[in-house]
Amino acid sequence: MKLRYTDRAKDDVQVAFAWYERQRRGLGFEFLDCIEAALRSTMANPELYGIIYLTFRRIVVRRFPFSVFYAVENDELVVHSVFHNRQDPARRP
Repeated sequence: MKLRYTDRAKDDVQVAFAWYERQRRGLGFEFLDCIEAALRSTMANPELYGIIYLTFRRIVVRRFPFSVFYAVENDELVVHSVFHNRQDPARRP
């Protein structure tokens, strides 16, 4: 299974990474490690998490207040959004 990020998801990760790096040097990389760990476990079993809306599934990221919204499309795990859990839920994918 391949992993692909949408442009929105890439932007989400870049913004969060930059914010965490401004808070403490190296914290942005810790954030990326947690995102990677969540996706690595999901790639092994992509249907582990239930569908929450249409075809979107959600992984809650350990240690950081973020959720990863993804869908399984053909032979790809497509990350649609890396969403801060305190944002307005209406903005979710």
